[in-house]
Amino acid sequence: MELSQSITHKNGRQRKPVVSNSVKGERKSKLEVEDDEEALLPNSDRADGQTKASHGIKGELANVALLLFLYVLQGIPLGLAGSIPLIMQSKNVSYKDQAYFSFVFWPFSLKLFWAPLVDSLYLRQFGRRKSWLVPTQYLLGLFMLYLSVSVDAMLQTDGQRGPDVITLTTVFFMLAFLAATQDIAVDGWALTMLSRENVGYASTCNSVGQTAGYFLGNVLFLALESADFCNKYLRFEPQERGIVTLSDFLFFWGIVFMVSTTLVAILKKENSKQHHTKKKPKEETQSVMETYELLFSIIKMPTVFTFCILLLTAKIGFSAADAVTGLKLVEAGVPKEQLALLAVPMVPLQILLPLVISKYTAGPRPLDVFYKAFPFRLLIGLEYALLVWWTPSVRQEQGFPVCYYAVVLLSYAVHQVSDPMIGGTYMTLLNTVTNLGGNWPSTLALWLVDPLTFKECQGAPGQTCGSVEEAGLCVREGGTCVTTLDGYYVESVVCVLIGLCWWIFFGKKMKRLQEESPSAWHCRVAK
Repeated sequence: MELSQSITHKNGRQRKPVVSNSVKGERKSKLEVEDDEEALLPNSDRADGQTKASHGIKGELANVALLLFLYVLQGIPLGLAGSIPLIMQSKNVSYKDQAYFSFVFWPFSLKLFWAPLVDSLYLRQFGRRKSWLVPTQYLLGLFMLYLSVSVDAMLQTDGQRGPDVITLTTVFFMLAFLAATQDIAVDGWALTMLSRENVGYASTCNSVGQTAGYFLGNVLFLALESADFCNKYLRFEPQERGIVTLSDFLFFWGIVFMVSTTLVAILKKENSKQHHTKKKPKEETQSVMETYELLFSIIKMPTVFTFCILLLTAKIGFSAADAVTGLKLVEAGVPKEQLALLAVPMVPLQILLPLVISKYTAGPRPLDVFYKAFPFRLLIGLEYALLVWWTPSVRQEQGFPVCYYAVVLLSYAVHQVSDPMIGGTYMTLLNTVTNLGGNWPSTLALWLVDPLTFKECQGAPGQTCGSVEEAGLCVREGGTCVTTLDGYYVESVVCVLIGLCWWIFFGKKMKRLQEESPSAWHCRVAK
């Protein structure tokens, strides 16, 4: 988990590409069915031949509010999933266990592969989007209610056994999978829920809603769950526990999911134009297999295939800094709730920065910015390593000084500036590949921290610290395990070297893709 991932939503949900409303509306309308296109027409004709007048956003505030609420719900389980690694790190789990749990964040990178099913298979009587939205949100609520009574046992530790990482990973993976499926359904529903002139508000609801949901499930939860934070800022008399527990938080949101989903299922009707149009939806005439064949034909195109390979490997150089830094800071004693609260001053930067960067990535050569920013982004990885190395020496009995958090905040702000430059703007397929290209190196980086770390047992001759069992035996014999070489620093250097090699040998190749003719990117499908 990267430093930014510990305090923003990027670990759980991959941010959608930044595109203009006109481009987004055009792209989505091409991917949706013909009757959806009719529903988006600003002045579509009524059955009586009169033209429906446009009343602006005021006439659709209820729909905008519903979309915003659905995206907030989507962000809640993702925020909770992002908080679990920090909780586990405070319980001294291995980085191999953290690597297992990192698979929880993969579904949003892979949702393109089951999106055609969500778009094509539905019950017409119930509603095309509600056929997936309602059961998906019910399952999210049920999983949360199940976790509310079992998560404490999963996270419990004793002298011989740590948290049940495999079960935690399985359950939260399902939560992320369901949230990604809900995202597909809500994105599609937004096209018919809003008129064409207001469909641009859907992307705003997406960004604001998911960010707010993640904030509630991650930053707010970690703050209220922390006894130290609550005793310092919210209580007059100190207590041993925070205001809420993980079980309480899961139970509350599980009930919210169940109640709100029931209300949506009963009270909200899908656009009636979908049911009265004389045209058949394209998905009904085009099979799911044909949709996957089209996707495969796009991937096989030489320029797209080359670009995908480059995107899948471009973030290897950042993996140690992105995946491990936040966990290393928690291991060094930085309170997880304090790391989470650093997200608050970053919210304005997260909103404004993509708008500024888009001016440079929206031109004919957007990858020039990527190429120039790449080595500076690599240097941030070394700066993160120095930050982790410096952290233990700054720690005081009462905690960390304000100047330390100022340095962490500045480091994160620099990271925020560089990340959109590296990410750029992509269409759905390339954005998916980019997200996957960030997930697999992060999982690998977490997996390799322990094998690259070397410890020795001091004070107990003949004992070693090569495994958890050996470390426990060392302590029982009166010794202590001392780290002689931290695998995080090894990874930081190796990843930067790999990133520099990638930049030298493949960076220019990526830039040259901009010189390809537009026809090289067009998919020709035989009709």
